[in-house]
Formats: sequence, structure tokens, C-alpha cells
Amino acid sequence: MRIFLVGINGKMGKTIVATAENSGIEVAGGIDVAKDGKYPVFASAAEVGVDFDVIIDFSRPSTLPEVVALAESKRVPVVIATTGYGAEELEKIKALSEKVPVFRSANMSVGVNVVESVLPLLASALDGYDVEIVEAHHNQKADAPSGTAKQLLEAVEKGLGYDPKVINGREGNCKREKGEIGMHAIRGGTIVGEHTVIFAGEDEIIEIKHTALSRKIFAVGSLKAAEFLIGKAPGMYNMSDYLNK
Repeated sequence: MRIFLVGINGKMGKTIVATAENSGIEVAGGIDVAKDGKYPVFASAAEVGVDFDVIIDFSRPSTLPEVVALAESKRVPVVIATTGYGAEELEKIKALSEKVPVFRSANMSVGVNVVESVLPLLASALDGYDVEIVEAHHNQKADAPSGTAKQLLEAVEKGLGYDPKVINGREGNCKREKGEIGMHAIRGGTIVGEHTVIFAGEDEIIEIKHTALSRKIFAVGSLKAAEFLIGKAPGMYNMSDYLNK
């Protein structure tokens, strides 16, 4: 398998390169504004002059046009691990999935996605419990709350018997109202990623927590997703499809 990385010289890009090399996976090159490294690096999709089997995108939402152009021109699958997209960008990703296989997940960790899979059951079984979601990341993360926190929220909502009101943080006189879910973001230092879903009931608290100790888990997950996409028909895939394969 030959991979092409959008954001190859970013922190995640470099981690994926190192993980791929250790796994015997070929790196064909990438797109980035920084041109350093031992692999071919291009400024745009139009300049790409190498062949590959799958694209992995760990960049920024603003790079989506290049990702779409490259996937369409090369007719190859794409793993989209970038977060922070708006509604219009999500529509473009959906349109792309009608032409090539697209694997999209807000978090490429297998562990996080296993946690996500059990949340609907917990939310349903713990009916009436107050739910809060807390996430923590490094001080350079651009979007808040994180894409993973939103993904976990969606999983919780599947198990609820009502449409919750989502409160992003609290300030001032803000007594908790029935049917709320609080979303709280922490930014500081070099925290790789922590996500906690709290179910608070009468005299007991259940916490489901995932802590990322390094970026390698996201690199491993993205490479597994890339391998999973090879040979698939056009469509939208996610980690649930991988886990249930």
C-alpha cells in the first residue's frame, strides 16, 4: 500500500510517516506548505506527480479543496481525519464519497471508537442521569469543542429518549436544567487528548474516559482505515464499519 499524506510535515503527518515506515508501508509523498523531509512534497493537488493507492488527510478544513481535487483526479480512496468542518464542507465530503471511498472519523483511535460504541447503551440504561462531556487538548488545537467530543455527544444522543439542550461551558447564574448536556473544553500544554463522559445520578457517578498518551494511536488507526478502504466501493465509511468488518 502506498499512502499520500495531506499535511505530511505537520505533527500528525510526521507521526504517520514514522509509523508507516516501521510497518513496511510505502510513503509516496504529500501536500504541505513546508517542503522539508525525504519524500516529495507538493504545494497543491495540481502539482502532484507521484502515484499512490490512498490519501490520508490530517491537515486543516481550509485544505479540503485540495483533498477533493486530488481524490477526484487520481480516483483513489481518502481517509479524512481533519476536524472543524462546517456544514458546507461536510456536504462537499459527502459529494466526494459518491465518487470514491471516503473514511471519515473525528478520532482515528480504535479505543475511542470502542468507547463511542457503548455510549448509546449506557445513555439508555442510565435514564435520568445528568450527562456532561469534558475534553482536554494541547494549547495549539484550533477548534473547540473537539470533533471527538461532538462524536461522543452524538453517540450519547442515540441512547436518550429526548433531544438534549447542549450547553458549551457555563458561566454566572446557570443552575443545571433538566435535559441539558454540558460540553467543556480544556486547552493547555502538550495534552494529546483526553475525553470523559460523565453520567451523574442519585448518589453515584459513572465516568467513561479515554486518554491518548501519544499521537501514534491516531497514526495506527489512520493506516488501518487506509488499508480497509482499498478495494471498497464509493461511499462513506467510518470506524464502526472497520470494527464490524
